[in-house]
Amino acid sequence: MLKQNTLAKSFSLQGKGLHTGLDIHITFHPAPDNHGYRIKRIDLEEQPVIEALAENVVNTQRGTIISKNGVQVSTIEHAMATLYAFEIDNCLIEVDAPEFPILDGSSRFYAEEIQKVGIVEQFAPKDFYIVKHKMEVKDEETGSSLIILPDDKLSINVLISFSSPVLSNQFATMNDLSEFPTEIASSRTFVFVREVEALFNNDLIKGGDLDNAIVIYDQEMPQEALKHLSETLNIPFPYQDIKSLGYINDKPLMYDNEPARHKLIDVLGDMALIGKPIRGRIIATRPGHKINNKLARAIRKDIKMNDVQAPGYDPSIPPVMDVNRIKELLPHRYPFLLVDKIIAVEDNYIVGIKNISVNEPFFPGHFPQEPVMPGVLQVEAMAQTAGLLVLNAVDEPERYSTYFMKIDQVKFRQKVVPGDTLILRVEMISPIRRGIATMKGHVFVGEKLVTEAEFMAQIIKNK
Repeated sequence: MLKQNTLAKSFSLQGKGLHTGLDIHITFHPAPDNHGYRIKRIDLEEQPVIEALAENVVNTQRGTIISKNGVQVSTIEHAMATLYAFEIDNCLIEVDAPEFPILDGSSRFYAEEIQKVGIVEQFAPKDFYIVKHKMEVKDEETGSSLIILPDDKLSINVLISFSSPVLSNQFATMNDLSEFPTEIASSRTFVFVREVEALFNNDLIKGGDLDNAIVIYDQEMPQEALKHLSETLNIPFPYQDIKSLGYINDKPLMYDNEPARHKLIDVLGDMALIGKPIRGRIIATRPGHKINNKLARAIRKDIKMNDVQAPGYDPSIPPVMDVNRIKELLPHRYPFLLVDKIIAVEDNYIVGIKNISVNEPFFPGHFPQEPVMPGVLQVEAMAQTAGLLVLNAVDEPERYSTYFMKIDQVKFRQKVVPGDTLILRVEMISPIRRGIATMKGHVFVGEKLVTEAEFMAQIIKNK
């Protein structure tokens, strides 16, 4: 079970805002377990905080804008993508403006600073969003679509298409997050010259220039029109030297498909707003912030409907603890040993299996005509699994016993019947202190959550 991460220490950057043109300071701080990404507007008197989540996105025109209680922050996607790519789960971001600085239009500087300050592992386990089935969102008007499919890690394929003789069709792929710093992060945002005046008239790109965006000249314009754009918008591109269609930046393209790679940054940054790391493959066709947010919201809805996902279970894989090892650690015996095997165990996390047969001794009395596993025995199965987690953490576990002091927040969601296989997932809520362990348990049948509870247990050395 992988654990959550945060920054080893804070770092700061300074730069111009793409849309406001303001001089902006931004600082990224370490944050505690289960904090997520939060953005604090330190330029405002009350220093309000906005959770960086998909449902807080209020506008997707030329960037992702989040808002809460009338306070907003825009152009967050490049920073969010970098945190997500470095598998940082918790971070507090302080900014003194209504947008993040554009820097050079890529994620490069964020990536470099994270590599400098480092990352530290935290106590809480990572809570992955594991894609179990295909999910798709479409925009019939634009032809955009995003599909997410099951996979054992996050990977992204991006395909872009524009009606342009300079930039028509491109694709980019990231097969693993480890590729982000070297293959993706330095890809800059881009804009077409024909779009610039309309964007400026809509109170956007006031801070745009040839140093923070790839500028694409793909439709011939008279010299006077180009001069007007350069002088009126204060964008000093070399209009006198433009002899043919193409890219007009002084700095050459980082990659032949740099625009497609930048769109991949945007997809990753918008997916970061689901609040969990993803295990799945995203195929994005003509993506944009609007369609990206549509998929992120659909995932957030699925997360809320399925608060805790069931661990994967393949019966053909050998267990990490079989019943013989379990009997060495637990004093329980027939008919009260309610864990058949352990399929995963880490310092703060364990997954056990209990197969429910019609021959269970409690079924003849509970109930003769409708066999149902008593809820209290489901709790006992979780408790025994929790005991194995605790005993696995001590030396000479056979010399210790675990006694439960408290069981809280018990919920039964559906009945368990003969033929079911219980997947018992238990994790530590906090580190063991003075022999006291606090844990949270969930019982699944297939993908469905059937029971949950919290436990407090004391570890006592046998006399």
